[in-house]
Amino acid sequence: MEFSRISSVLLLCVFVFLSSSVSISSASEEEKEYVLTLDHSNFSEIVSKHNFIVVEFYAPWCGHCQQLAPEYEKAASALSSHDPAIVLAKVDANAEENKEFVEKFEIQGFPTIKILRNGGENIQEYKGPREADGIVTYLKKQVGPASYEIKTSEDVESLIDHKKIFIVGIFPKFSGEEYDNFMILAEKLRSDYDFGHTTNPELIPRGESTITKPTLRLLKPFDELFVDSKEFNVEAMEKFIEEASTPLVTLFDQSPEYAVFLSKYFESAEAKVMFLVDYNHDKIDNFKSLYHEVAGLYKGKGLHFLIGNVADSQGVFQYFGVKEDQAPVLILQDTEGVNYVKPNVEVSQIVPWLKDYTEGKLKPFIKSEPIPEKNDEPVKVVVAKSLREMVLDSKKNVLLEIYAPWCGHCKKLAPILDEVAVSFEKDPSVVIAKLDGTQNDIPSDTFDVKGYPSLYFRSASGKFTSYDGNRTKEDIIDFIHKNIEPVSESLRDEL
Repeated sequence: MEFSRISSVLLLCVFVFLSSSVSISSASEEEKEYVLTLDHSNFSEIVSKHNFIVVEFYAPWCGHCQQLAPEYEKAASALSSHDPAIVLAKVDANAEENKEFVEKFEIQGFPTIKILRNGGENIQEYKGPREADGIVTYLKKQVGPASYEIKTSEDVESLIDHKKIFIVGIFPKFSGEEYDNFMILAEKLRSDYDFGHTTNPELIPRGESTITKPTLRLLKPFDELFVDSKEFNVEAMEKFIEEASTPLVTLFDQSPEYAVFLSKYFESAEAKVMFLVDYNHDKIDNFKSLYHEVAGLYKGKGLHFLIGNVADSQGVFQYFGVKEDQAPVLILQDTEGVNYVKPNVEVSQIVPWLKDYTEGKLKPFIKSEPIPEKNDEPVKVVVAKSLREMVLDSKKNVLLEIYAPWCGHCKKLAPILDEVAVSFEKDPSVVIAKLDGTQNDIPSDTFDVKGYPSLYFRSASGKFTSYDGNRTKEDIIDFIHKNIEPVSESLRDEL
């Protein structure tokens, strides 16, 4: 059985959200006037008038969006006096009337911020900070040149942040195919990295200073600190940057300057290995040394490695359904989203456990809440451990809701499902049930969960149907009556 997983982008959001406290505040009416409100009626018209506009796609119920709101407003206020003014806008992506035009932006989580250039023809991800000062600094760079010329040591000081990746094009002269391709690359990747170009390699703080041919140099705050390439084909440069900017071992560090590395890790299509350990462990040096060595051995072989301190990784534990007392723990998520877990790992067990994974010898780890001792409410509680018995192999007619506790639509639906369940109380062949999709793994070969709540009906004969109708008591009951099937005689005798 194959189990579904949340998208990588949302996975990162979940980890960060659960690993930090969320302070929700609201902006005053006076502050809100700086952010334009867009919707289906004015979006295209307003965007088409701007060469550069920043749009936040949000949902009213989203805690992250509520946390971002006052910072976004402050940034909008500060940037309104920039020359030229930098416009910030927002769209309620959850509103039904906006969903049709929002779909083309492929929003996978809230809030998502996009930079729209040239009247909306060029769309880039915003990958900067989420606090006002950081937003302002990041966006001012985005409206400036894609790459800045480095002429003096003062330019180096102002442009190169030694805690971040910086990409430098070193040229004998600012002309020719190599230089032109570098500028194309800088424009294409400007929302991801900072770029500079120079004719004086002696100014660059790391690497050879006697360069005579065009050179692409990537400065980074980890591993070998800098890497050079002489290849100036745009596609080849992108591949070089992608590989060189990925740490051998990513740190689960939530500081703003490290956000790009975490994003790259979780957005990677390759399998992910996570090692969570108490940094005060008496063998921490041995763990870290061996883990880095192993990551080096698997480099280029489809595994990306991350290490995190237990104290900073509560969200990771909660998402995967692992307990903190199981640390040091290895968690591996493969390319299909299937998880494998090695709890209370010893230094000597890391290498053989990964070898067993590559040889297909490990059994998947299934996240599940405990089976409830009492399950006597009208809507029955299903968990991963009871899903097969209560739904997949059930001989009854089962309506299953897959929900999230934080979801506003789920909260609104809850009392309606209670009423539906009560209406079928005298029919033991019908079960109304719910499963928390955030706390239990869900088989992706049966359920295609793209949002919450998701409703599925399994008839007594095993026929699965998703419910996409109106979420009223009457419509749901009518749907069940149209799809209900008689149970077997043996089961009817038991009932």
